[in-house]
Amino acid sequence: MAGSRKASSRRSGGGRTSESGRPRGRRKTKAALAVTVSLLVLLTAAAGWIYIQLDGNIETFAADGVSDDRPPASANGANVLVIGTDARTDGNSDLGGGDKNDIGRSDTAFLLHVYADQKHAVAVSIPRDTLVDIPACKLPDGTWTKPQTDTMFNAAYSVGQTAKGNPACTQNTVEKLTGLRVDHTVVVDFKGFAKMTEAVGGVQVCLPQDVYQKDLNPNRSTRGTEIFARGPQTVSGQKALDYVRIRHGIGDGSDIGRIKRQQAFVASLMKKVKSDGMSPTSLLPLADAATQSLTVDPGLGSADKLISFVLSMKNIDLHNTKFVTLPWRYQGARVAIVHPDAEALWAALKADRTLDGQNAGSPQGERAGSSAPSPGAAEPVSGKGVSVAVYNGTTITGLAARAAEALKQYGFTVTGTGTALVRTQTRTVIEYGPGEKDQAEKAAQVLTDAEATAAAAPGIKVILGTSYADPVAPKTVTPSAVPSDIAGGARSADDDPCSNLSYG
Repeated sequence: MAGSRKASSRRSGGGRTSESGRPRGRRKTKAALAVTVSLLVLLTAAAGWIYIQLDGNIETFAADGVSDDRPPASANGANVLVIGTDARTDGNSDLGGGDKNDIGRSDTAFLLHVYADQKHAVAVSIPRDTLVDIPACKLPDGTWTKPQTDTMFNAAYSVGQTAKGNPACTQNTVEKLTGLRVDHTVVVDFKGFAKMTEAVGGVQVCLPQDVYQKDLNPNRSTRGTEIFARGPQTVSGQKALDYVRIRHGIGDGSDIGRIKRQQAFVASLMKKVKSDGMSPTSLLPLADAATQSLTVDPGLGSADKLISFVLSMKNIDLHNTKFVTLPWRYQGARVAIVHPDAEALWAALKADRTLDGQNAGSPQGERAGSSAPSPGAAEPVSGKGVSVAVYNGTTITGLAARAAEALKQYGFTVTGTGTALVRTQTRTVIEYGPGEKDQAEKAAQVLTDAEATAAAAPGIKVILGTSYADPVAPKTVTPSAVPSDIAGGARSADDDPCSNLSYG
């Protein structure tokens, strides 16, 4: 008997055994492994189901409305157009009021430039009342409109007069305005905006003063009850929507005034998302909320594409994320673009240079116009204060417009374009009057195979030759720096939410 107990003890290794003679610890390990595998299968299945659900949520707009005449694609970062619409369809009227059958309008818009280093970004707000040129846009019946000049920017989204709006027309307008190719377009409505703020657990905002119902609805006969108290607070849902829509009674009471608060809100939302962690797990609830009311271009038309794109921006530093407004001035009740400041801003983004002159596509981050440029680097060119007239001296259609756009991007003021009397010009000639040689030579730096020539009459006149149309010999120059008042007035995403909240 004793020998039998010892043998049993040796077999068990001093541990407890099951009735089958197998160690209980091994059975627990296998059970735990089975549970873990089961959980992984369930989680994978759940994630797959969520992705399928997100795919079902996402709505895209037709790409056939995007113009064929677009700026070329660039490796210098990516440009994303974000449109906030006040459309009242699909339950949005419950949040924003108004007629649920009204046409779609863009209430706010900004162009986000994500630099090639994926560590910097700048969002440029475009006021909705800005007077711009709207190019030809596609209507619901398949026809195209005629181009419009000196038209309010937000009218582009309303082309076609449909409740869904016309995001492709707004994209075409932004590309014409900036000379930058828009890589992606995203439209967010009231409902989607409110759900996103709820999904992240609220966003911190700040009010410069107490705000009442009349500030949100100026048609009220009395000021009504208080909506917001002065100072910092966290908002979500309807309260968040009220915050970004308020404009009366704060600052100059205009739409352009509330842009500052909208920029502060987007900055605070970005800060909240980053603090929660930008992983697929943390982004999925936000994506689910957002995609229920998002309309995107086909390039972002799936959950994989959308989340991958967002994750590609996870390394952007909050301090290096800037918010500015398109250089503007009041023109009566409308907003006019300030030239050449706007062209300098677009040129900097096209060259992937930050507001302070850094080359964000370079690992060294060289600054534009630094005293020790790298070997072979082009000197910066600024046409600020230089006026030129451009004439096509060839039979090549559209050459004058192309050269005029190139000059504008470097700050030159183009006083007019036209056709030269002689149309057999081979080389581009820039005629200049007394004392204008230096200015003419600046223009010659921008235009391919151009020479400056003295003339008796004052003024600078560009007569384009066929060599300018030669695609083999493009001119490469470095644009001038962004004007200091634009760079100095920029908001960083990590700024105090109570600072710089309004114009006026």
